Amino acid sequence: MQDYKSFDLFNPTSEHAMLRETLASFTKAEVEPQAADSDRKEIFNLSLFKKLGELGVMGITVPENYGGAGMDATAAALIHEELSASDPGFCLAYLAHSMLLVNNLAVNGSEEQKQKYLPKLSSGEWVGAMAMSEPAVGTDVLGMQTTAVKKGDRYILNGRKMWITNGTVDEEGTPCDLVLVYAKTGEKKGRALISTFLVEKIMPGFSVGQKIKDKLGMRGSNTAELVFQDCEVPVENLVGSEGDSMLHMMRNLEIERLTLAAMSLGLARRSIEIMTKYAQEREAFGKPLVHFGQIQKYIADSYAEYKSCRAYVYEVARKIDLNSEGNRLDSDGVKLVSTTMGKNVADRAIQVLGGYGYVGEYTVERLWRDAKLLEIGGGTIEAHQKNIARDLSQKMESLYK
Repeated sequence: MQDYKSFDLFNPTSEHAMLRETLASFTKAEVEPQAADSDRKEIFNLSLFKKLGELGVMGITVPENYGGAGMDATAAALIHEELSASDPGFCLAYLAHSMLLVNNLAVNGSEEQKQKYLPKLSSGEWVGAMAMSEPAVGTDVLGMQTTAVKKGDRYILNGRKMWITNGTVDEEGTPCDLVLVYAKTGEKKGRALISTFLVEKIMPGFSVGQKIKDKLGMRGSNTAELVFQDCEVPVENLVGSEGDSMLHMMRNLEIERLTLAAMSLGLARRSIEIMTKYAQEREAFGKPLVHFGQIQKYIADSYAEYKSCRAYVYEVARKIDLNSEGNRLDSDGVKLVSTTMGKNVADRAIQVLGGYGYVGEYTVERLWRDAKLLEIGGGTIEAHQKNIARDLSQKMESLYK
């Protein structure tokens, strides 16, 4: 029986500890030097992104027989924490690839689909994305307008997807290699049937629409509109059966929301480091700022909130089963509190730095801008509040688990 005093929630095995050390070193040496410039120019660093494949983390949750690392949700969380301590935008591109597409396919795809696509995605040879949101539809998934009609050995997709991270991989508008696309395939008892398709960039009728520029944050990742105009998709690229998408989404939402919460940990940790160092070095009225009560409150509150959320994130990660869904209550809960925590901590860091916090040199203004997206993407905080209240009203025993 393991001694509980020796158990490390954040690095439960030597393999996790080694992975964190590797990612921290990679982030310091490779990600940090380009982060500010990529944000300023709104450029996705594709060559750096592919180096994550060389590190063996692009398919972190994919079984080894498909080219992945075969690790767990804790491994996924720590990667997102470490990358986001430097460049949350770059990390968001990683999340869209490794969690929204790759993990989804590993859990829900057929044997043939996994054999065909996962090795290329896990190695970094291919870059992928997931397309659900539309110009007029976000959280209301069943209201989507993209359709897929079966004709012989093809499905014909028509519609537009919006806000797609990794939708394009360069400034020329080149699509990513593979997109997991959700589309309506009919109705049953007045309810839309949503189905899941794997669309390759070479398939006729698939193209990139507008590239979304001038975003508030997450500028180190590309966001684009995807267009499907009589797009021909082979029937073997249907994932599961028609109408299975809600199951696919539910299975993948927990890991998606967990890793978005973990991103908040990274940017909060970095913000605390910056504000603490500044408060020690900068003087006012003959004393370092850290001696003033209001500055102490900003730093102390930020640290305590960060540590609380970090424990929650990794406790949820420990319990997640990647092959099923069953902990939506806490995957909603951990994203709800952690994303707002990250935004608030970055905001306090700006306040501690004053004018210096308002400019790019000190990093916290970029982290603050990036943090806001985490309260919106992968489910808004309002959606999490609704889900938690509804789930608790149905099963109060969850409070005691």
